Amino acid sequence: MNERPIVGLGEVLWDMLPEGKKIGGAPANFAYHAGQFGFPSLAISAIGDDALGRETLAVLQEKGLRSLLPIVPYPTGTVGVTVDGAGVPTYDIREGVAWDNVPLTDDLRLVARRCRAVCFGSLAQRSVVSRQTIRQFLALTPADCLKIFDINLRQSFYTPAVLEGSMRICDVLKINDEELVLLSRMLGYTGLDLTEQCRRLSSAYHLQMLVLTCGTNGSYVFTTDRVSYQPTPRVTVADTVGAGDSFTGSFCAAILSGRPVEEAHQLAVDVSAFVCTQTGAMPTLPAELRSRI
Repeated sequence: MNERPIVGLGEVLWDMLPEGKKIGGAPANFAYHAGQFGFPSLAISAIGDDALGRETLAVLQEKGLRSLLPIVPYPTGTVGVTVDGAGVPTYDIREGVAWDNVPLTDDLRLVARRCRAVCFGSLAQRSVVSRQTIRQFLALTPADCLKIFDINLRQSFYTPAVLEGSMRICDVLKINDEELVLLSRMLGYTGLDLTEQCRRLSSAYHLQMLVLTCGTNGSYVFTTDRVSYQPTPRVTVADTVGAGDSFTGSFCAAILSGRPVEEAHQLAVDVSAFVCTQTGAMPTLPAELRSRI
């Protein structure tokens, strides 16, 4: 692999939706959407030696997403998903699965040393094995690798130590408004409004950017010297599974393409809105969106 890939590092799994199963996992979704803009992208996780693992490989290949998925002696991950009337999902995430046990192989080390950008979250760090692999992978990346921490709080699968440790080593923090409330309480940022909370986080952890999504209330990108705001487009929502990951993947692709923050932000909002109109986390983006990079 001579090119420098954009990597989604963490969970690859199957979302068991009411209408059937769909391939997903936030890092894999991120890599898929970044790759739709022409960047070499790669999903890194682990699968089991089972039917779902084999189907994972087949579906990712069909979607054109390259992957490094070592086979480990645990079942391929699944998540039970229920969707309410507004299309908002609730997750039941199975434990003791393959992506809890991602090994740091020689192939992963080679990718890390050439990585151009990597997105990781807190969920895959719930287990010691995958947490150590993620941290060691990040330590091997080049100095100019863009490290994105998509905090992605799920159920009780996070600790203050994991969150603070991840924020200390990332360049970009991606968080939603509900997660910001939880994190601010955890850190003792009481009595502050949304902007002050984001500014304090950015300063405390030396972030290049903080991306805050607020559902139907719009989204923000905080940098050291300005704030970009975009309203959320009104669309007919099928479900919101993977919408945030598509936002992050397209935003990353635009930033790496040299687009200004405001332009990257607008593209991310438009991509995320389109994904909300589709079922599942990995729909093919229309040419009009892909042609903007």
